[in-house]
This record gives sequence, C-alpha cells and structure tokens, in this order.
Amino acid sequence: MADDLRARLRITPGRLAEVNQVLLDPDNRLIQDFLEVVARHGTPEEINRKAELARQLPALWARLEALGSPYLRDLEWLRQERDRGAFIPLREYQRRVLGPRAEEVVFDPRFAVTLEISACQYFPWLIAEARQAIANEELMPGRFIRVRKMKEQEGDQGDLAAFAAAMQIVGASYVETLDTKGSDGANIHLGGADTLCGYFGGVGQPNDYALKWLDEYLYYYTTYGIEQVLNVNPGTVLLGYLLFKLGINNAFKISVFMGNDNPYSVLWTLLTAKLFARPDGTTPLVGFNFANSVNAETIGLCAQLRRDLGFEELVRFEHHITETWRHIVRQPYCRRDELLALAPEIPNISAKHEGGDPEDEQQRAYPSDILDYFVPKSELEVRGAMPALLQSYLDKHAALNRTARALTERGLAIIPAVHLHGSS
Repeated sequence: MADDLRARLRITPGRLAEVNQVLLDPDNRLIQDFLEVVARHGTPEEINRKAELARQLPALWARLEALGSPYLRDLEWLRQERDRGAFIPLREYQRRVLGPRAEEVVFDPRFAVTLEISACQYFPWLIAEARQAIANEELMPGRFIRVRKMKEQEGDQGDLAAFAAAMQIVGASYVETLDTKGSDGANIHLGGADTLCGYFGGVGQPNDYALKWLDEYLYYYTTYGIEQVLNVNPGTVLLGYLLFKLGINNAFKISVFMGNDNPYSVLWTLLTAKLFARPDGTTPLVGFNFANSVNAETIGLCAQLRRDLGFEELVRFEHHITETWRHIVRQPYCRRDELLALAPEIPNISAKHEGGDPEDEQQRAYPSDILDYFVPKSELEVRGAMPALLQSYLDKHAALNRTARALTERGLAIIPAVHLHGSS
C-alpha cells in the first residue's frame, strides 16, 4: 500500500516540460524583468570576468590606496604576521589540547567542522581578534558572516574592500548581507529593524525588492568580486538559482530568517537547488542556517536528504551554537553538546557562533543584541557603544574557541582560517 501511494508522487516528464515552457516563454514578464537587470551589468561572461578581476588582491589593494585607507597598514601587518608564522599551527594546537594522545588520534577531514563567527561588522574587529589570537594562541574562524549595511561599509574608509582582502590573507570564506534585505522600510507597514518580525510572515522583500536585490548583488559582485551573500526570501533564492543557471558564478547562503525549521522545508530548498543545478551538478546554494528550533533528529534527516540529492560536499549546514543574548532566542542558548554528538556523523557542517557563551553574556553590562546589527555606525558611536560591541564580538570568538577545544578533545577535525593555521 505504501509503495502504491509513493508512486503517486512521481513528477512526470510532461510536468517538467510545462515548467520549461513557463520559464522560456518570451511573454513571461518575471523572467523578462530578471534578464533585463542582468543585461545592465553585461553578459554572463563579462560579469564573471569583472568579478574575477575585482576580487584579486592587487585590485583590492589599489582601491584602498586610492582611498588613502588607514586599513592598509592593518592588512600589511596581518600579512606579515601570517608569513612569519605568528598564528598557532593547527597541528600544534591539537598537541596542546590532547597532549601525547595527539599522535594517536586520526582527525578525519571528511567530518571537519568549520569554525564560524557572526557577525564581524567592522574590519578593525578582525584585527583585534587576530591580535588576541596570536597573544593567546587561539584559532581564528574559518568562516565569517557580516550583516553591516553595504553602502556604509563601502563609504567607511574602504572597510568593504579591506575585509575582502583580509579574507584572502587569512584563508577564510565569508558572507555579506545586501542592503535590500527588507529591514530598510521595504515593508510600508513596518519600520527599520521591526521588519525582522515581518520575515516570519514572508514579507521581508516585497514587490520589486527581489529585482533590487539582484541588481545590488551584481553591483557588488562586479565591483568588489564579492561572491557569497545572505539570502532571506524565497523570491531572491529563486533569482539566485536562475542567475547561476545563466552561467554567472554567484553563491549564497540561506539565512536563519528563512525558517528552515523542519525537514520538509529543507527538502523544498534542496529540491529547487537540484531542479536548477548546472549540468555538472553544481548549485549556487553553498549553505543554509537551520532555524534555531531544529533538533538533532531533524538535522540527521536533512543530512540524508542532502546526501541523496548529491549535495553533501556542496551545501554546508550552518548551525547556531550560540546566539545573541537579546532579541532572538530564549536564553540560555548553547548547542555545543548537540554539535559534539552530531559532528562524528554529519559531514560539511559549521559551528556558527552568534553570541558569547551564556555565562559570559550574563556578566556583561551590555550583552550582545541582534538589533545592533541594523544600527548605523554613526549612531553607535554617539551612544558610546562601540567598545561594548567589540567586547561582544570577542565573547563570540571565545565561544568559538571553546567549541574548537571541545571538538578537538573528542578527536574531531576542525576548519579554522587555513592560511593562518593550516588544515587537518
């Protein structure tokens, strides 16, 4: 009986033909508008060529020199410290944690956990983190998330270009968040960061904002070579798939705000990725955050779906280990023990640290707050909040290093910034 019912779920070739007919219809206004936005930036080949040139380190360096950016000095320091081996090598770190047992442990790179931190809002925070990592022989993250306004970064002494250059120096992946994420008043019934609440009703990027997001992405892709951005809305997720299908080498990760909180939502996400994959099986979907409410069973089921669809090596699961103290989850929130149980069984997962450990956060006069991500730097400076925000970021760094130690104690491989620490 079950097999008979299962057979009814088959998608026939005729149905796929109908989908193609809609996509290829010259009278389809949605597709036509999409193609017109792309055409403003060039052909797919021209767009990729611009991005490749823009992201090269000499090009970013020249841009910063033209601005007279003070961040060049920090970048040069970072490069020199990397080259002289100032950061603790991963193998040495493992010996420090495990002692003599380190020589007996085989760290399986197939199940290496990426050390991820969010959000590194300001380039100087990265430098402060690096200085602390050298002094205390700590690990730097292998993946960084940023949520600061793009135009503000671009106008802040070259912060945007400096961070892009730093990621190449340290050997880490990173994600930017475009300004058309919806918290800019796109929903006329909400205001500012209040739009966060609107995401849960699917109204973060209404009406023409999906095309604005596309246009904004192509600007930063071709101007700075920024490849990976956050994606928060089903419409812009689809546009990301279509863009990749055209031949543009874009990439995105799906935000926690998309609400992937059950295996059926994940199946929907992965099925669409499969439907629009290139002939070689690749997809622009490089990862997604589960909603904070997912449990270990859901993550396990999703891992099976990901494997069955051929995305195990392509799509990273990004799971919050810690969260900001205010305005997003009930505290105390720490999923480290769950990660330790999942990591030996589920490959390609990252441990995302969005807050400090609860015991650190509750001691702060100004604990981390997700709403601070959406406040202009100028306002934060007037408030005198910047030192507290840096401390919050370093608390996240401390939480990340506790996770790194806990994984290492279990004999599990980790991925820090590979140009600083090497790999397992």
